[in-house]
Amino acid sequence: MLNKTIVLLIILSMFLIGCRTSPLVEVTNESITTGSGKAVALSAVTHDITQAGVGLGWQMKKVKPGYILATLLLRKHMVKVNIHYSTTEYSITYNDSNEMNYDGTNIHTNYNNWVQNLNNAIRTQVFNNN
Repeated sequence: MLNKTIVLLIILSMFLIGCRTSPLVEVTNESITTGSGKAVALSAVTHDITQAGVGLGWQMKKVKPGYILATLLLRKHMVKVNIHYSTTEYSITYNDSNEMNYDGTNIHTNYNNWVQNLNNAIRTQVFNNN
């Protein structure tokens, strides 16, 4: 009976660990929509993306026009994402991570939540400031 209990606990533990990952989700070609409906300058998009990220605790590093490397450090976790953007759209893609169980396809579920929060903040920032 004890052996069955141990086996059951091991299987349950493996199941729970597996539930902590999900397929990596990326934001691709998200349209930049402004509140005024007018075109926006690249410098304004850079500012808005940077402000959105900083507001959520991301470290935002402008690498070159149209590209920001964003890093989030939370507890023992670290994620880096590429934000490529123009005056009409942007994408958020995976760059690197630590302690996120990334296997090339799946990643810790928090990653997708953090990226979605960043995406929502960028959309709101761009819409409200232009």
